[in-house]
Amino acid sequence: MIEPDHPDFEDLRTAVRLLEAPSLTVRIAHLAGTPLDALMRRLPSGARERIDALVHAALHKAADAALWSLDGRAAGAPSNRMHKALAAAAGAVGGAFGLGALAVELPVTTTLMLRSIADIARSEGFDPEDPETRRACLEVLAFGSPAERDDAAESGYYAARGFMAEATQTLARELSAIAARRAAGSTSGAAGSLMARVIEVVASRFGLVITEKVAAQAVPVLGGLAGATLNTLFTGFYQEMARGHFIVRRLERRHGADVVRAQYELLRAAR
Repeated sequence: MIEPDHPDFEDLRTAVRLLEAPSLTVRIAHLAGTPLDALMRRLPSGARERIDALVHAALHKAADAALWSLDGRAAGAPSNRMHKALAAAAGAVGGAFGLGALAVELPVTTTLMLRSIADIARSEGFDPEDPETRRACLEVLAFGSPAERDDAAESGYYAARGFMAEATQTLARELSAIAARRAAGSTSGAAGSLMARVIEVVASRFGLVITEKVAAQAVPVLGGLAGATLNTLFTGFYQEMARGHFIVRRLERRHGADVVRAQYELLRAAR
């Protein structure tokens, strides 16, 4: 166990606070002041299918632009405010033109969020060029809505990780092999195909909250600021999830996954 007087104990407490906060779905409903089920019913026919297709395309573009270009050697704190401001600006432009602008705005916003997530991973000591780190960055985008298996007996965070693990159960071994070949100086196109498989799984959950975001942007009380307000909410949420996620992963690397999870659950129960 991690002793209470150890600095890592306070880091784990911070991770629990961030990762067990209300889901993005709950935050969107609170901001809109309207139940999301009612908002979703107002969407035009075929909107959900169109949004799902745009989410898949945006994630593929964002992964290439955000995760493959970040300098893992850079030092210092992550640039959270800059990424949040840029996402808000993109949302303001997209929000002014409605659903029709989503094909342009969504790849930009998703790229900014993923780059911010990767920046946070780097600040916690992870290499953005490592295939496993890239997978973990994409995984953060699956934390926005509750999984079907989420319940009071298991933390929302570990339920989401379990969902991802089950859906991509062969990836860990394959990614480790790719990382070993990369360390030996060889390259493989397999990494790209594996990331594509991760994206397909993440898109199933990320697409839901994007659909909710589009529905919420139509709420009159939010007015012309809907896009900027929601993008700020989205980016801030995923920054919190990323920080908590990579704190946990850093501690798992140091103390062991079982030890960290057991203490995480104790801290969660004591809240």
